[in-house]
Amino acid sequence: MSEKKQNKAMQVATSEAVDERVYTLSRPFSFEGKEYTELVLDFDSLSGGDLLSCESQLKTVTDANEFIPMKEISKPYLALVVARAAKVPVELIQNLPAKDFSKVTLRAQNFLLT
Repeated sequence: MSEKKQNKAMQVATSEAVDERVYTLSRPFSFEGKEYTELVLDFDSLSGGDLLSCESQLKTVTDANEFIPMKEISKPYLALVVARAAKVPVELIQNLPAKDFSKVTLRAQNFLLT
C-alpha cells in the first residue's frame, strides 16, 4: 500500500475512534422533560468514596433486613454506581428501558469485577 493510502486509512480509523465511555441508548429516552440518546459512563472518574457513598445509599433504598452477599452483582447497587458514573439521578437509570438498564448495569459490574 502506498504511503498516501496508508496515511488516509489511518486518518479514517482515527476519526472513527469510539469513546468506550459512551453508551448509546436503544431508543431516545425522556426523563424530567429532557431527552437522552446516550449516557457517558465515566467509571474511571469514580473514587473509593463514590463507591462507599453508593453503598450507603443502597442501605437506605433496600430493606434493612435484606442481606446482599455481593453488592457488585446487585442491580440496585449497580444502578447507583451507573448513576454516579453518568452524573445523572439514579431515578433516570431505574426508568431506562429494560434492555438499556441491563446493559449499563452490566458495564458497571464488569468495571467493578475486572
